[in-house]
Amino acid sequence: MTTTTAVLTDHERTAVQAYLRLLHTVRAGFDTAAGPADAPRPPVVPPSVLAEAEKALEAAGLAGNEEEFFRLLRSWCPRP
Repeated sequence: MTTTTAVLTDHERTAVQAYLRLLHTVRAGFDTAAGPADAPRPPVVPPSVLAEAEKALEAAGLAGNEEEFFRLLRSWCPRP
């Protein structure tokens, strides 16, 4: 079995990290264990978190190129 290691540029690494922060923020918005079960909790993503991810993707040249971005994400942060 061969494992490849991706060497990301600074911009690509920043884009992946911003995406992961965005993902964790969205997951936290859906976390119903944090409050009463009957309390409605619409998921809220702070505009600054979304803007950070968009800016990082643009800087890495990945805006509109989701296939390449997710390839980088899988190679840098593989599933356990």
